[in-house]
Amino acid sequence: MPGLIRTDTIPFPWLNHMSTPIIRRLPDPESVSQAAAEEFIRLAAECISARGKFTVALAGGSTPKRMYQLLGSAGYKERVNWARVEFFWGDERCVPSTHADSNFRMANEAFLQSLPICSPQIHRMQAEREDRDQAAEDYQAEIARVFGVYSNGQPPAFDLILVGMGGDGHTLSLFPHTAALSESTRWVVANRVEKLQTFRLTFTVPMLNRASNVLFCVAGADKAIPLVEVLEGPADGNRLPSQRSLAGQGVLTWLVDEAAARELKAK
Repeated sequence: MPGLIRTDTIPFPWLNHMSTPIIRRLPDPESVSQAAAEEFIRLAAECISARGKFTVALAGGSTPKRMYQLLGSAGYKERVNWARVEFFWGDERCVPSTHADSNFRMANEAFLQSLPICSPQIHRMQAEREDRDQAAEDYQAEIARVFGVYSNGQPPAFDLILVGMGGDGHTLSLFPHTAALSESTRWVVANRVEKLQTFRLTFTVPMLNRASNVLFCVAGADKAIPLVEVLEGPADGNRLPSQRSLAGQGVLTWLVDEAAARELKAK
């Protein structure tokens, strides 16, 4: 398949038994968003056909926003059985849902409010609550309820977790050298991000790595150096949290534009 590179062509001496990512190089950010929308539609159809439901954790950022806009537009929207989709979020800023920085608000305005869905299908992180730890615990309980599992056990497997990668190598709100990276049992935590002088609610690494599919959308020249470090560099998951995804048990796909992929050895 054009644009598809498997990492058995890339030297990962530290990868061992970890998952082998699929890397698709695309011309520009718009192509990344289009490919992500198509992947969303494909997975939704497969999961709904197999189990009657599609569980997805949404992401913030400009590339996902464009993907959401496409999914909510004519030619895309009609291809998903939206009544069978359960929407969650992989992370959220500690702001009200109406705030300009809210990941929920972005997704809601980009496409959710235009879809034929009911409010019980939308599971928002209530990150604006004063007790952030309790908010994280309650979100874990909500995930458990929807998936029909115990909230104190192993995390369930989302059909799809959408993520991006920051210029510092972070993903979700798992920032370099933050406490959440050492969490091994909880699914959702309040994570202090010292360099931003704030807290975020975020999925943990165990939750990320249980997903059946993790889809990275990465675009822009500022991502070129961290991307090559994450995918082709030595293991350093505390400095480059996005590397933690390589230990997942599902399908890991990276959709990257040429500007972000320019330093990758594999062409």
